[in-house]
Amino acid sequence: MELNIVGRVRRVSGPVVECYQMQAAKMFELVEVGNERLIGEVVHLEEDRAVIQVYEDTTSLRPDAVVYGSGMPLSVELGPGLVSTIYDGVQRPLDLIREKEGEYIKRGVHFPALVRKKKWHFIPEVSCGKRVRGGEIIGRVPETGLVEHRILVPPQVEGEVVKIVSEGDYTLDDTIAVLKEENREIPLFMFQRWPVRIRRPYRQRLALKYPLITGQRVIDILFPVAKGGCVAVPGGFGTGKTMIQHQLAKWSDADIVVFIGCGERGNEMTDVLMSFPKLIDPRSGRPLTERTVFIANTSNMPVAAREASIYTGITIAEYFRDMGYNVAVMADSTSRWAEALRELSGRMEEMPADEGFPAYLPTRLAEFYERAGMVKTLSGREASVTIIGSVSPPGGDFSEPVTQHTKRFIRTFWALDRDLANARHYPSISWMESYSEYIADIAAWYAENISKEWLDYRNSIMELMQKEARLQSVVKLVGPDVLPDTQKLILETALLFKTAFLQQNAFDKIDTYTPALKQFKMLKIIVEFYRRGLEAIRAGVPLVFLKKIAAYRKITRMKFSVANEDLGRLDEIYEEMKEEIKELAE
Repeated sequence: MELNIVGRVRRVSGPVVECYQMQAAKMFELVEVGNERLIGEVVHLEEDRAVIQVYEDTTSLRPDAVVYGSGMPLSVELGPGLVSTIYDGVQRPLDLIREKEGEYIKRGVHFPALVRKKKWHFIPEVSCGKRVRGGEIIGRVPETGLVEHRILVPPQVEGEVVKIVSEGDYTLDDTIAVLKEENREIPLFMFQRWPVRIRRPYRQRLALKYPLITGQRVIDILFPVAKGGCVAVPGGFGTGKTMIQHQLAKWSDADIVVFIGCGERGNEMTDVLMSFPKLIDPRSGRPLTERTVFIANTSNMPVAAREASIYTGITIAEYFRDMGYNVAVMADSTSRWAEALRELSGRMEEMPADEGFPAYLPTRLAEFYERAGMVKTLSGREASVTIIGSVSPPGGDFSEPVTQHTKRFIRTFWALDRDLANARHYPSISWMESYSEYIADIAAWYAENISKEWLDYRNSIMELMQKEARLQSVVKLVGPDVLPDTQKLILETALLFKTAFLQQNAFDKIDTYTPALKQFKMLKIIVEFYRRGLEAIRAGVPLVFLKKIAAYRKITRMKFSVANEDLGRLDEIYEEMKEEIKELAE
């Protein structure tokens, strides 16, 4: 890339660099600062002065150092080689840097995001004479065992194909096709660049109607999210935010997962990078890394790169969406991103708002979450981007600005409860504070693919849990012994639901993932135990007799004892429970 001198450094304040003689610079232009060519971005312009946020350590950067301009905004490279690669916040490949430079990233290191020398097997999908437009597929590349990379015409480019290579092996720099438009020839490659702060175009935004099946029972039954939706996962330290993100990245039925470790501790990101290669995709039997893109921007990396990492990740997700894939973005954590905005804003001497965060924090959050959605792509396919962002409120205080502003732009809220976490109840998602507004959107899918009774049983158990919460306040005052058996049954069923259904062991081979049909059958057994038990109690059967039936013990162990492939066993437990309660009532 040809770079020209566009100015000089005037003042350095951490990652914020003030420059002068910057008349030729553009807003959000990608620049390189100093002799070490530190990567930065222009974030403020006024007359001949500019403010640059530098994505690397600025130690020893001095006034009058030269600033080089690229003439283009901060962009990412999109093409074969993204999947299974580990990038930093500005899309530098960390594996390749370690191989070439050692364990520590030196300042000013420049590596292409996609390997240029590697050859990919290209299979053309169009022929000469065909007119193509932006977003259409012109060829395919088998990238991994799980991902077929579809080579797209860049958006806002169209023309007649006058040249297309035959099937074979090519590098990313090889011209694979040539378009002709108004006597101008446009070469196409297997990769393209796209500015990270601009959303990629699509043909039409669609209504959400398909659930993202995660295999986590408390999520899929009580607080589901639709493909193309947005979720916030707030919780204090130790409540299991990162573990939930890991579970969703491992087991959700998204085609592609983009995992963004934004400002998190290095050991947590190391756990992800060490465990994923060993995990097998339950649908294909292939390693999960073959459908995952990693962005690692840990807390010891330059703070400004956190701000870029979120945009890098969502742009990569939109690119795979344009191919026709359903993509899940795991952003862990948006609070660290907001803290980076606060630090940069403070160094730029901007007027602070709530708790020192910049006044434009809600706008930035909206820009991020609104890039989710189910769309019809430019090639006419249905695809989606689902965003699941964790929030780390200080002290677990959900009234702090990041959590409150995030709630304005999301429709599912998984509030993590410290008391549940301390009791080793994981996932520690509170059934009283959490909510999902996607129930009505996805109910038709569940009625068609799982059961028409799904919504009824789901609403019944939520009503039962609310009754149990009200009864607990009475129990704390007078104890459970004074309650009638009908109310004691509510308490017992709620406890059974918490321990046998909501609590899930991520390290158990069976319990770590539960298919949607198994979840429904388990829920049905518990709700029917309550309904039939209530009838038996009203017929004169003591509650203690209900707890002594053989099926009750099987219900408490069914999440461990019934394999995901042996759902007929749940039907047997259900029939056994019905017969035993019926015998008691008679």
